[in-house]
Amino acid sequence: MKKVKAWVSAARIRTLPLSVAGILMGSAFVYSTPYWNSSLFWLAILTTLALQILSNFANDYGDGVKGTDNTERTGPQRALQSGALTDQELKKGIVVNSIIAFILSCVLIYQAFGSEFFMYSVAFLSLGILAIIAAIKYTVGDTAYGYKGLGDVFVFLFFGLVSVLGSYFLYTQSIELKIVFPALGIGLLSTAVLNLNNMRDIVGDKKSNKITLVVKLGFKKAKIYHSLLIILGLFFSLIAIGIDAKNLLDLLPFIFIIPLFIHLIQVHRTEVPKNLDPELKKVALSTFGISLVWMLLNLIN
Repeated sequence: MKKVKAWVSAARIRTLPLSVAGILMGSAFVYSTPYWNSSLFWLAILTTLALQILSNFANDYGDGVKGTDNTERTGPQRALQSGALTDQELKKGIVVNSIIAFILSCVLIYQAFGSEFFMYSVAFLSLGILAIIAAIKYTVGDTAYGYKGLGDVFVFLFFGLVSVLGSYFLYTQSIELKIVFPALGIGLLSTAVLNLNNMRDIVGDKKSNKITLVVKLGFKKAKIYHSLLIILGLFFSLIAIGIDAKNLLDLLPFIFIIPLFIHLIQVHRTEVPKNLDPELKKVALSTFGISLVWMLLNLIN
């Protein structure tokens, strides 16, 4: 039972809602069209969850063996850091989860394109393999890009552009301009979650030589960058919803402007980085909330 709890802890359940926000957003714009396919939707959700859990296992392992996760770390204690799982156990977990993510990706691609669109299948399979590699290389190895200030780029691309545009393309085999805006928005808001996490951990990251973008910018400039991510993320996420809205009820996702602006005020008042930890769930759940509410509104309309 202790091992089960350790694996659940390493999977970091609280990060999973954010990972599916892009799938929900991309799918919401398809639901009322002839392209809707419920099997595609659930396969995309499962594939995304598998990739996020893989990333979490890899982060636990990478930060653990590098000594970045230590007694000074703020937030929930990691599995390797606490000794609940060994580095060898986490390695096996990474391998097993990589296989699961790959199989799910293959099934998803076949469900979307069958044998009719070979080049699309090749392109998305390559993208799936790249996503698996990116999930692992974020903190694992000497060339881990999360230690070189490139984590923001990965999150923006995969949580925003790939997730929203990719899911939309799986249904329709096309891309429309209106779907680019929410892709940018979800990508920016997801990047804000990572930025906030790195702002919280700036002291420990500096000592561990983990050079995040926040470490490069400094705490004050990172706050300004964070504000831009939130404001632009909200703008792009909601502009397409506003254009596509059919009635006043469809504007319900705009309610998340309130908690996110309250969040920005709190961030700019905070001088001690570790005190930002409670703010993480506000941004993550608000981003998930925008996508979920928009999806639900399309389901009931």
